[in-house]
Amino acid sequence: MARALIIGGGIAGPVTAMALQRAGIEAAVHEAYPAGADDVGAFLVLFANGLAALAAIDADAVVREHSFPARTAEFLGADGAALGSRPLAGSNGGAAPRTLSRSVLHRVLREEAARRGIPVHHGKRLVDRRTGPGGTVTALFADGTRAEGDVLVGADGIHSRTRTLLDPAAPAPRPTGQTTVCGRLRDAAHTVPPATYRMMYGTRGFFGCTTAPDGTTYWFANVPGTPAPGAGPAHWRRLVAEAFAGDGTPAAAMAAATGDDIVGTSAHDLQRTPVWHDRHTVLVGDAAHATAPNAAQGASLAIEDGVVLAQCLRDLAGVPRAFAAYERLRRARAERVVALSAALAARLAGAADENTPQRSGDGSADWLTGYRIDWDARVS
Repeated sequence: MARALIIGGGIAGPVTAMALQRAGIEAAVHEAYPAGADDVGAFLVLFANGLAALAAIDADAVVREHSFPARTAEFLGADGAALGSRPLAGSNGGAAPRTLSRSVLHRVLREEAARRGIPVHHGKRLVDRRTGPGGTVTALFADGTRAEGDVLVGADGIHSRTRTLLDPAAPAPRPTGQTTVCGRLRDAAHTVPPATYRMMYGTRGFFGCTTAPDGTTYWFANVPGTPAPGAGPAHWRRLVAEAFAGDGTPAAAMAAATGDDIVGTSAHDLQRTPVWHDRHTVLVGDAAHATAPNAAQGASLAIEDGVVLAQCLRDLAGVPRAFAAYERLRRARAERVVALSAALAARLAGAADENTPQRSGDGSADWLTGYRIDWDARVS
């Protein structure tokens, strides 16, 4: 097996392509959108497990270059009173989580893949697939073109076309009943101490924020309800400001002070995808196991998937055997993270030590962020 077609150029796609290349397998990325633009204001966090998975394929440096760390989380109650703090990175090798714009992460991963000689094709929206003699698979795109390979990897996100082609009966993403709003602002009155995440447990939602070295404050809010169709910045500012208006925290004022760098979305997840693969096609990232944003692990899980899949295809004879091993190694962990995020989404507001993923305070020791991939280990 020497050629892989990667469907999706977000996070899982470029990472999977780079991991496959490192495993000696040719890969090409096919992205549906003509350019890499993403929602303004949206950002994410990569925890120690995601950073370690990138490091396994020597792809972490470019991400660190475009992100900034947080080493401490501090917690406020709805009345503004301090509830305590805890470290976000441990002493046993756990790296500090790093924050960056989602669009920047997409861009730097695609650029790094291209720098390594991996083709990244834009405007290639998958509509169908065909299998041919000799075990080949052909991807058919909306623009009338096609590409042929030995395997098809669906890295096309929560609304994956690959997933429905693989299993027409696959469950649709499930709304969690929560709206997530992300924003960023430059205002000296609304900054957070360096390398710190400030978490605020409001009476009607959850709010988190951190300030980058350049003075930009990134914030997110999880509030109950579903967003209005076609909502714009004014709607998102008002929604968050009203949700936190009765609290003693700065959340409402921060939302009101934000300009147009703000975006909201209805949170969805996939609790269980029955079919992850067949003899030719396999799913990675949100296409297989989308999580609610509350545990901040969606990107890290997608990165882990790509690296483990490449190991399995490298080490095991026969694509079906490799795909089966990949599912065995990844399904239980992914579904556990999805369940954790769903539980946090259902709570929205609660005690800090019940809602913070790194309960041990050690970024390397707990099951969630302590997961590590040994690239040199053989899959059996």
